[in-house]
Amino acid sequence: MPEGEYDLLRLENQLCFPLYVCAKEVVGKYRPLLDALGITYTQYIAMMVLWERRSVRAKELGEMLFLDSGTLTPMLKKMEAKGYVTRSRDPGDERSLIVAATDEGMALREKAKEVPYRVGSCIPLSPEDALALQGILGRMMASFRAERSPSPMLLPVS
Repeated sequence: MPEGEYDLLRLENQLCFPLYVCAKEVVGKYRPLLDALGITYTQYIAMMVLWERRSVRAKELGEMLFLDSGTLTPMLKKMEAKGYVTRSRDPGDERSLIVAATDEGMALREKAKEVPYRVGSCIPLSPEDALALQGILGRMMASFRAERSPSPMLLPVS
């Protein structure tokens, strides 16, 4: 086989590799800041949703953060043990679990407000490049989210 057939297997030709490295490195920039707050990155992004909405169905939170219940449930239990969230059944639908930020969880927002600025100052991108990258990644996420959405059931035509 000619050598060119394997060009797509070269590390430098992969899109996934630079995404992986950059994601790992950026999340690593958060670690010392979030350690000081006593939360993980995943707990931080969950709290971001709750700071904005105060409460949300657990299933919706998982969908927003691209987390399955096997990851989400233990994380929420830990956050509840720290006093940052409560979990309760939706009175209108006992199958639904509502996750709500406690007053202590909402107070954490004040302590976290400098985190985006401090991390942003460590990332070597111009504001224009950062916005362009955020737009591209946002479109990718929307596409992945659409792939995960259940498609409407098709009924056979008689």
